[in-house]
Amino acid sequence: MDMVYIPAFILIFLISLCQSDNQLTQTKPLLPNDTLISEGGDFALGFFSPTNSSKKLYIGIWYHGIAERTVVWVANRDNPITTPSAKLAITSNSELVLSDSQGHTHWTSNTSGGAGASAVLLNSGNFVLQSPNGTEIWQSFDHPTDTILPTMRVLMSYKAQSVTRLVAWKGPGDPSTGDVSCSVDPASNFQMFIWKGTLPYFRFSLFTDNSVSGGSYQSNGISIVMYQEMINTGDELYYTYTVSGSPYVRMSFEYTGKAGLLIWNSTTSSWAVISERPNADCELYASCGPFGYCDHTEVVPSCRCLDGFELLDSLNFSRGCRRKEALKCGNKDYFITMPNMKVPDKFLHIRNRSFDQCAAECTLNCSCVAYSYANLSNVGTTGDTSRCLVWTDDPIDMEKASFLDNLMYIRLGQSAVHKKSTLLKILLPTIACLLLLTLAALVWTCKSRGKLRKKRVQKRRMLEYLSSTDEPGGKKIEFPFISFENIVTATDNFSHCNMIGKGGFGKVYKGLLEGTNEVAVKRLSKSSRQGAEEFRNEVVLIAKLQHKNLVRLLGCCIHEDEKLLVYEYMPNKSLDYFLFGTFTFKNFNTVGAFSVKSDTYSFGVLLLEIVSGIKISSPNHMMDFPNLIVYAWNLWKDDKIEDLVDSSVKENCPLDEVSRCIHIGLLCVQDSPNCRPLMSAVVFMLENKTTPLLIPIQPVYFARRDARPENAADDRVLSVNDMSLTVLEAR
Repeated sequence: MDMVYIPAFILIFLISLCQSDNQLTQTKPLLPNDTLISEGGDFALGFFSPTNSSKKLYIGIWYHGIAERTVVWVANRDNPITTPSAKLAITSNSELVLSDSQGHTHWTSNTSGGAGASAVLLNSGNFVLQSPNGTEIWQSFDHPTDTILPTMRVLMSYKAQSVTRLVAWKGPGDPSTGDVSCSVDPASNFQMFIWKGTLPYFRFSLFTDNSVSGGSYQSNGISIVMYQEMINTGDELYYTYTVSGSPYVRMSFEYTGKAGLLIWNSTTSSWAVISERPNADCELYASCGPFGYCDHTEVVPSCRCLDGFELLDSLNFSRGCRRKEALKCGNKDYFITMPNMKVPDKFLHIRNRSFDQCAAECTLNCSCVAYSYANLSNVGTTGDTSRCLVWTDDPIDMEKASFLDNLMYIRLGQSAVHKKSTLLKILLPTIACLLLLTLAALVWTCKSRGKLRKKRVQKRRMLEYLSSTDEPGGKKIEFPFISFENIVTATDNFSHCNMIGKGGFGKVYKGLLEGTNEVAVKRLSKSSRQGAEEFRNEVVLIAKLQHKNLVRLLGCCIHEDEKLLVYEYMPNKSLDYFLFGTFTFKNFNTVGAFSVKSDTYSFGVLLLEIVSGIKISSPNHMMDFPNLIVYAWNLWKDDKIEDLVDSSVKENCPLDEVSRCIHIGLLCVQDSPNCRPLMSAVVFMLENKTTPLLIPIQPVYFARRDARPENAADDRVLSVNDMSLTVLEAR
C-alpha cells in the first residue's frame, strides 16, 4: 500500500525542484535549466540557444505567455557561452556575473555595492538588481538591445552617461551586434536616426520635449491605445510610452533597417505589424536629394521637387533639384508654403519666437533658404510653446504626407514671369467669374422669355381650341373663363381644409366665387398625363350636355401650367360621391388611356354588379377570389349561377334571365378587346333571348386594384368624370 504513494512523492519532489520564481540571490545562482518568471507570468529570463546554433548559450529575456519565443533582451550577445555549463550569479559586492564552467566571465553588470543584493524580473520585462533596502543598483531597461518595451525610458540626452543606442541583431537567429542601430541625432536632441554603420539610413520626424501624445491603433480586430511622452527634467531628456488594450506590445529594430510597432495576435498566434518605417524607397535618408521630397500623397510614394525647383538629373533623383530662379535677396524674393511636411535635416533651432519673429529671422537673412514654425501649445508641451527652425544649407530629407502637420516656407527668387503670373492669377479668375455670371444671366433670361412665350402661345391655342366646335358648320360653344386669382381667393389658396376629394388627374376643392353660390374646383395635377385633348373633351362635352342629373360646368381657367374646371357644387351629397369610388377600366389604370370597346367592358362590369349586388373590387362576399369578374366566371363555370344573384332580388327574378345577363356580362369583360362584342351586339343579345351566346374566355386579370404591379401608371383613385369612347357600327 505504501509503494503506491512513492511515485506521487517523487513527482511532487521533482516539481518542487523545477519550480522557479522571479528572484535571483547570492545563494541561488541561475543555471542553464533554471528560468526566472515574472510575477504576472508575462516574461521569463534564462539561458537560450538561437535557432542557428545549439552550441551557443545566451542569457536573455523573452515573452513567457506566448508559444513563439520572442527575445527582447540579451546580456552576452557578443560573447556567447560555448561550454555545457554556466551560471548567472550575484557576487558579494552586488555585481551580476555570467560565467562558464571554466571560470571565464562572459558578461557583467559592472556594478558594486554591499552584500545581500538580489535581482528580480518584473512583469514589465525589466530585470532589476537592487540592494537589501530596495535601492536600484542596475536595470536591463537602461541597457536595451533591439527592443523598446512599454514604460522603458529611452535616454535622448543625459549629463551623467551616454544616451540610449539600440542595436539590431546581426541576422535571423544571430543576436550578436548587427550593423543597424537607432539613436538620437548627435547634432540635435529633437530627432532620432536609424543608422547603417555610421551612415544615416532613416530619420524620424521631429519630437518635442515635455510633450504628451496619444492615439489608437488597430490590426486584424485588435485595438490598442498608445500614449507617448517626451520628458525633460533638466538633467535628462527621455522618451517612454504606455499601452492599454494588449499585454504584448513592442517596438523593435530589425537587421533590415526597419523599425516596427508590433502587437501579439492570439488568434493567429503571430505578431501583427501596427506601424513600420521606412516603408518606401524614397523615405530613406536623402534619397530625393536637396530640395526634393518623398511624396506620400501618390498611390506609389515617389520623389518630387519643391515648387520653384526642377530636377537636376533625370536619371538620378538623389542629386536633388535646382532653382528655376536664383535668389536676389531683399524684397525681390518671396516665400511659398508647403503643408503636411516632414521638415528637413540640418536645421537651426531658435527658441521663444513668435511666427512673425521666426519669419523675420529668415527674411532678413539672405543666406536663409527656408523656415518652419509650429505652435506647440496644443500638444501638451510645457516651457517653450513655439518651435522656430531655419535652414541656411540646402534642405534635405523631406517628406509630404497627410499624417504630417508641419508647414514649410521655401524662399524663391522673384522674376518677371512670376510677376506676370501673379497678375494673371488675379485677373483670370475675375474675368472668368464675370463671364460665367453674364452667361448665366443670358441663359436665364432666354429661358424665362421662352417659357413665358410658350405659355402665352399655349394659352391662346387652348382658348381657340376650346372655343372651336367638333362638327363642321356647328355652333361654337360659349362659356366663361374665370381668372386664376379669383379661384385662388375662392378656395383660400387651395387650402387643404377645402379639399373635398381627389382623383381624375387631380384634386377637387370647395370654394365660393364672388357673386355666385358655392362651387367645386377641379385642379388638374401638373404631373398628370391628361393633355390638351382630354382637357378639351371634358370641357366641351360637359358644356354641350345639359341634364338634370349631370353636374353643370360653370367655367374653366388656364394659367401657366395650371388647368382648372369650375363645376356647380352639389349640396345634397359630397362631390366625391359622384366622382370617386366607382369602377375604372383596367387598361386605364395601367396605361392611363381608354381603348376600343372599353365601354363594353365597363357595361359588362356594371351588369355583373347589378346582378350580384357586389362592387367590382369589394373584398367581401368573394371568398378567396381577387375580384368580381373572376368570382363570377368561376361560379358560371361550376354551374352555380344562383350563388351569384343578389339575395334581395333572387326570388323575384327568373333564373334563366339572370343566367343570360351573367353570361353576356362575362362576354363583355373578356381581356382581349377583339373577343368582346360591340355594344350594338350586346343590346341585340339582351333583347333576343333565343340568340345563342359564345363561351366566355377565362379571365387572366387576377390582380386586385390595391395590389397593382410596380410599374403601374398611377396609384390615384380615378373619377368617373371622364368620357369613354366606342367605335360605332351600323346594326
